[in-house]
Amino acid sequence: MTVAYQAPDHSGATPRLTDLFQRGLDAPICLTWELTYACNLSCVHCLSSSGRRDPRELSTAECKSVIDTLERMQVFYVNIGGGEPTVRPDFWELLSYATDHHVGVKFSTNGVKLDAAAAERLAASDYVDVQISLDGATPEVNDAVRGPGSYATAMRAMGHLRDAGFEGFKVSVVMTRHNIPQLDEFKAIADSYGAQLRVTRLRPSGRGADSWDSLHPLPGQQRELYDWLVAHGEDVLTGDSFFHLSPYGAAQGSSGGSGLPGLNMCGAGRVVCLIDPVGDVYACPFAIHPQFLAGNVREPGGFAEVWRASDLFASLRAPDTGGACRSCGFYDSCRGGCMAAKFFTGLPLDGPDPECVQGFGEAALSGVSGTVPVPSGDHSHRTAPRSSGPVSVAIGKRPPVRDCDEDPLAGFTAG
Repeated sequence: MTVAYQAPDHSGATPRLTDLFQRGLDAPICLTWELTYACNLSCVHCLSSSGRRDPRELSTAECKSVIDTLERMQVFYVNIGGGEPTVRPDFWELLSYATDHHVGVKFSTNGVKLDAAAAERLAASDYVDVQISLDGATPEVNDAVRGPGSYATAMRAMGHLRDAGFEGFKVSVVMTRHNIPQLDEFKAIADSYGAQLRVTRLRPSGRGADSWDSLHPLPGQQRELYDWLVAHGEDVLTGDSFFHLSPYGAAQGSSGGSGLPGLNMCGAGRVVCLIDPVGDVYACPFAIHPQFLAGNVREPGGFAEVWRASDLFASLRAPDTGGACRSCGFYDSCRGGCMAAKFFTGLPLDGPDPECVQGFGEAALSGVSGTVPVPSGDHSHRTAPRSSGPVSVAIGKRPPVRDCDEDPLAGFTAG
């Protein structure tokens, strides 16, 4: 894999990765691939509003063709998600096909189909990693977001992985105002199962757009999260999703400018992207909207053509002017924050992140008027129209969702 051409630097300075990656790579370092929208859960922050299967989703043969392309492009690995990817009947076939063709796989699951036999199969593979989603260190906090019984399902799956000898699987947590006080408990849970904690940022994407107001961390919690991440260093993964917190480190003059490991820039269309279940390619997993649609793998040239020739990706790889943030003394630390978080809260893409730690995002949000963009493709179990306003999340009081005819796990009881 090579970096796209850039003019030579005669200053003698060593270029930063952020500068090298700004113009994009000839293939993504990794990409997110949602195999299906089908899911047994209806998490209130689901980035893809999953629930019901889309009948247009890529066939087994089409998925294998995509994997062939990724192998030719030398993509390091693919993050497989959904929906719940394990409910696809061909999931294990595709997993084996990818690893047999030198494409590593990391897949996220709520654990509903991860029994003892599946865990043993995964533990025997050298090219597969697993992320168990858990959004509360207690059933009360987790199940209010992910649904009744989801905490027990996740813990059971983690137990199967531990018993199978699968060391270092990931416990993946989306940070909310309700679970930030549980950071130490999350770390203890991961350690007890021989796993590694991975925390990621909540975005106002998918159903997260409806629950954003009640779930996103409060300003004081942002600092609490930053300090905790700095203290735990390399022991905790972040998915490089907290670069909006980097100015805290820059203000303290910490080495590297941010105090947090990672690339600390938006990689959308530069080093990462998303393939959705029907083959649409978006710049970012959190930006599922026509404005960020680059093409489809079913088009001539497939994924490689989309990645290398998309007008959208070309525009994202152009030199970044920084917009309104350029005059901020901390711009080089956070690079203006998250594109998706800005877009789905009604802020301009060249404006501040809505959770800017300098307070500029809060001020910008107060001036937002008119219609805020709505994420595309609501595949939720519900049949009512998408909420036009915020959804209140009452911890411990969230009712179960209704079974859906297109839910492949309707009536399924985990053993």
